[in-house]
Amino acid sequence: MSQPFARCLHPFDVAHHPSLEPEVKRAILASWAPDRHAVENRPAMCQPPDLKDPISVDDVFAALRSLDLPDSQPTLQ
Repeated sequence: MSQPFARCLHPFDVAHHPSLEPEVKRAILASWAPDRHAVENRPAMCQPPDLKDPISVDDVFAALRSLDLPDSQPTLQ
């Protein structure tokens, strides 16, 4: 998934982006995690095509987990 705004974002910038729906956040982050984006000889890093610099795989998964926290989801009133 290529999103112009995502080119320089950290995974938590995506997770906390105020105008993105949770499903869109999950799709972006999940697209960054596959092994095909792994950095050679640096297994803890990935280089998604949407990003300028490599990022930590742990940060991607932590950002995804943060979307499951109760206070990160909108609530009906």
